[in-house]
Amino acid sequence: MTWHGIHGHDDVVEGFRRRIAKRRLASTFLFVGLPGIGKRTFALKLAQALLCERSPEERLDPCETCPSCQQVLAGTHPDVALVAREKSRARITIEQLVGPDDRRMQEGLVHAIGLKPFAGRRKIGIIDDADTLAHGQGESANCLLKTLEEPPPHSLLILIGTSEQRQLPTIRSRAQVIRFQPLEESIVAQLLGELKLVEDATLAAQLAELSTGSLQTALDFADAEVREFRGRWLKFLSDAQPEATAFSKPLASFVDDAGKDAPSRRARLRLLAMGAIDYYRQLIRALHGQDVEGDEVLRKAVASGVRGWNLEIEVAAAALERCLEAIAQVDANANQATLIDAWLDDLAQLRLVGHV
Repeated sequence: MTWHGIHGHDDVVEGFRRRIAKRRLASTFLFVGLPGIGKRTFALKLAQALLCERSPEERLDPCETCPSCQQVLAGTHPDVALVAREKSRARITIEQLVGPDDRRMQEGLVHAIGLKPFAGRRKIGIIDDADTLAHGQGESANCLLKTLEEPPPHSLLILIGTSEQRQLPTIRSRAQVIRFQPLEESIVAQLLGELKLVEDATLAAQLAELSTGSLQTALDFADAEVREFRGRWLKFLSDAQPEATAFSKPLASFVDDAGKDAPSRRARLRLLAMGAIDYYRQLIRALHGQDVEGDEVLRKAVASGVRGWNLEIEVAAAALERCLEAIAQVDANANQATLIDAWLDDLAQLRLVGHV
């Protein structure tokens, strides 16, 4: 089933319907899940449903044609404020939340949702890329604290991130967490075709298999060079005697090829880290005698890794943890060259001697 074109999250829809029917809609929600699975689209569709002029909000069935629905769709509704990390920046800025220095608390999202609803039943604020609020010593997140502690009447705030752990405790403790599950491969393949992101059905199926349930990840692998490098990366991870020094340079070059802007390079490095996490998860499954999930390239890499494995399973778990740490370093904007050298060296040392 789909909810107004949104695939794979019917359980979340029903959860909101129950909350509204019982008049238990919280003032703050934290949407978490993989990137590219529809969290932002869902938040905007929820805003549309709550502000629709023709359909009662408890139905969560926006007509999509009334002026309010059209304004939400166009991003011009006076009662909906949306902020997201600007492409050229590493994080959401204070100015986006509370306005520039000379207009503090007179502009920005916090000011907007504190106003009386102009046309709808409530004010709705949506913060995309909420993971970045924890960067910069939490400056931006601290600006939200008063709003979270004392939410304005008739306001709803939705923060969108990838996990609870990447949010500041002050946010996590004051928000109701909604977990979005990865999309099924068939849904990813369907969306690639429906949105005309991939013309070839065979390629769409292949990308869906690599997607781990994320449309964004599927699109990352649409580049043939990215798929080719993934094979080299998995070979390094599965090698019984990995050469970290030799591989760090081509890996760094591959990351640099993503573009001149830092966010693009960070996204590519994060993609590699996620691929490594997937590899080690499947390796652990295989070492436990369980079936390996994934495409043929991943299964072959895991089989190669198992054949040469002479260490405790805990070493594979330690390698997985090191890759999770690498993602945290990427998100914290660590120096790229240092991050890559240290990360690959640590993985190689774990593979060779069983400890860092």
